[in-house]
Amino acid sequence: MDTWQAARLIPVSGIAKGAEAEQRATSALLAVLRVVRPFSKSLLSPLGASKADRANVESFIEVTFKNSEGKSVRPDGLIRVTFGRADPWIALVEVKTGKDTLSAEQINSYFDVAAEQRFDAVITISNEIAPAPGVHPTAGLKVRSNSRVKVHHFSWSMILAEAVQEKQHRGVSDPEQAWILGELIRYLEHDSSGALDFDDMGAGWAAVRDGARDGSLSRKSEEVIEIAQLWDQLVRFLALKLGSDIGDDVRQFLPRKELNDPRLRNKNVVDQLCEVGVLSGTLRVPNTAGDIDLVVDLKARQVAVGSEISAPDDRGPKARVTWLTRQLTEAHGQTVIEAYAKNQRSGQYAYLDAVREDPMVLVGDTGREPIKFRIVTRTDMGMSRSSGRKPGFVQSVLHSAEHYYTTVLQNITSYQPKAPQIAKPNATFLDVRDEPAALPDERAIEVAVTPTVQPPTPWNWPS
Repeated sequence: MDTWQAARLIPVSGIAKGAEAEQRATSALLAVLRVVRPFSKSLLSPLGASKADRANVESFIEVTFKNSEGKSVRPDGLIRVTFGRADPWIALVEVKTGKDTLSAEQINSYFDVAAEQRFDAVITISNEIAPAPGVHPTAGLKVRSNSRVKVHHFSWSMILAEAVQEKQHRGVSDPEQAWILGELIRYLEHDSSGALDFDDMGAGWAAVRDGARDGSLSRKSEEVIEIAQLWDQLVRFLALKLGSDIGDDVRQFLPRKELNDPRLRNKNVVDQLCEVGVLSGTLRVPNTAGDIDLVVDLKARQVAVGSEISAPDDRGPKARVTWLTRQLTEAHGQTVIEAYAKNQRSGQYAYLDAVREDPMVLVGDTGREPIKFRIVTRTDMGMSRSSGRKPGFVQSVLHSAEHYYTTVLQNITSYQPKAPQIAKPNATFLDVRDEPAALPDERAIEVAVTPTVQPPTPWNWPS
């Protein structure tokens, strides 16, 4: 331990050219974790480290150990968190930057060292995004659910999003710590840091995109399976990016079966892609009137974003519609609004411009009250695997979702019925003129209570 190098905010040690970005990113991140306690608490406490504000965080780079075979093993870093008399929480750290990916062999060797040293965790950091919460993106790890040593993964996108939330939304009270955290954010956002945005759908994108359009995709195709995995990574990246912008915990929403079984989730995405040429996903934003549903139709080459909103249940048909349209002042006139009455599978639909002019177009001839609305925006899909002179597929999805949230969903407040009212009483007081004076609370009181364009395309959410 005496020979371990402390992580430096501004690294000065000699670094091989090929590893420069990796080691600089490691040193800068670990140094900030040591100094900015709110940031280290938000990242490390969920992994088992102390939650105490006064806990001491130490961080080191290029730590070297001997494994059971006498070979040298050198993780990129080590973090130690101590508080009071409790045993320290210690984690080894492995970092990759740019397009470099993690190695199962390397992670397993660090896992063995951590087990021998009775450390608590191995943390991996790269631009890879896990296939599901709690699932590591690297296959072939030896860690088991009952292992004393846990293996956790952070994407650089997640770390950047957490840093932005901590500084801009939760707030760091110490001005110097806030400045240091801001410098880390600037560093990670720089192109040369190696902390990349999700921007590439992979080499198989063009073939899968075109195959979906002509119906030639195979469920066993490695390219189809890879695109299905990358799609879910894109949805989770969007959740991180949107959460960073609004300062809250946005998550990909999955049915329980898919959440517990990433292979089932991947199979379902592949099936949907091969059968109908569609990629779909859902984001859940806290305290919003509905989820964000994403549908990319590779045949129509469109990105659709929508939400289902419950209608007021104590108003007439027209008033239910105007309750919604009054909140959509920033939405584009070509936004599609659908209205569904009770037990109605196909609803009335129209562009927002038409609904603003005549709310009754969403009620129809039956005059039945809508019980729910669906709001949908559609934009053109980017064609290329990554951005160039024109926005690529990833950018088109990100822009569509962020624009929908900004102009539609964030402006809608879930309907809250008016609280039940106590009717004004017709009170008749007994004639007490001939009675002895009494205190007000001893009078007998009797109270009588008086009751008192062109038709748009409807939403086609894949089954």
